[in-house]
Amino acid sequence: MKTFAVTLIMILAAAGAAHAGLFDKYSINREDLPEQAREMLDEHFPKKKVSMVKTDKHLLKKADYDVKLTDGTKIEFNSKGAWTSVDCGKKAVPETLLKSSMKRYVTKNHPDATIVGIRKSTLAYELTLDSGHLLKFTLPGTHSSTTQPSE
Repeated sequence: MKTFAVTLIMILAAAGAAHAGLFDKYSINREDLPEQAREMLDEHFPKKKVSMVKTDKHLLKKADYDVKLTDGTKIEFNSKGAWTSVDCGKKAVPETLLKSSMKRYVTKNHPDATIVGIRKSTLAYELTLDSGHLLKFTLPGTHSSTTQPSE
């Protein structure tokens, strides 16, 4: 009887979650993104096509969005559509996403490196170089630390 009750509770919880729309949603339509996210794609990736939009629905917070472009670039957006992360794989991140002080620092200190990823938080930027180095910058764009690639 105890096993039956636990099973019944699990089935009801799953059905309730499905009914509440707590499962992720997938599409290929840019229109499923907030306007700010669509504008970012148009500005920084104007000729790139979207291959997937994943809407991550969370129980206690608003949804966020993961976008994959046909060239393999992955972009994460918060619930309002502001980008939080761009991973271009082995290709360069669009320079329009970078502050000029970041570009100058990388050119001077890592002249042969390509910036392949950028992450933005409420406190800092984090750049990933193709060499594996991780560079941290303050929000105004001042370099704060460098992490060497792990061997």
